[in-house]
Amino acid sequence: MDLGINGKIALVTAASRGLGRGCAEQLAAEQCRVAICSRDSGAAEQAAKEIAANTGAEVVGFSADMSRVDDISRLLAQVRQSLGDPDILVTNAGGPPPGTYASTDLELYEEAFQLTLMSAVRLIHGTTPAMKANGWGRIVAITSISVKQPIASLLLSNMARAGLTGFLKTVATELAPFGITVNALLPGTHKTSRIDQLVQDRAAREGKSESAVAAEMVAAIPAKTLGDPADFGAAAAFLASRQAKFITGHSLLVDGGHYSGLL
Repeated sequence: MDLGINGKIALVTAASRGLGRGCAEQLAAEQCRVAICSRDSGAAEQAAKEIAANTGAEVVGFSADMSRVDDISRLLAQVRQSLGDPDILVTNAGGPPPGTYASTDLELYEEAFQLTLMSAVRLIHGTTPAMKANGWGRIVAITSISVKQPIASLLLSNMARAGLTGFLKTVATELAPFGITVNALLPGTHKTSRIDQLVQDRAAREGKSESAVAAEMVAAIPAKTLGDPADFGAAAAFLASRQAKFITGHSLLVDGGHYSGLL
């Protein structure tokens, strides 16, 4: 299927690896002109080169920390200078550290708020004026299955991503008249370095081996396998497509059937 986004400018944050990279790769495969970022400038530049070599698309990499206001402002300016105003925005950021209510210090709440919620708010605030002027835009936020089904020992992530979901649902209605869609992708357990971190944390807390914890995670997924970031990226590319113009304010689970609720 031709998704109708050839030549569109896409910005994907935190995209040197994992789910962000999966999204960047799929948008590049659709021949979008793609900007990515990472806190590690070398990792961003290397990922951009690899994605460009694999897809033939124009891909540029920048250094930016999504928890820093100045980094986000600088990133948006660099993308405009290099490629132009983004038509497609995929917001992503590394998750806050694991922890329970009892183990989480108060100062960590503000850090999680800035990283996980406000980074997306700032990116959307910075890109929507041009989208409005053009009468077309696609915003896809990577959140988590935890906004529907909170995950034990991920207190900060559960809190911040739920708040972000409320923001996205609200602005989706405000931006719809301008031809801009706003949706969220809710990943379950995918094969990423974030999952490696969570496996290590849980193994240490429960006194189990990492292999045993990883096996339990897979067993809990009805599909009996970890998610593939490339498949996740394909879902993001569809939500960014011409055909998805009537889908907005939606939170799409990509979880192998893990979520157990009805709604």
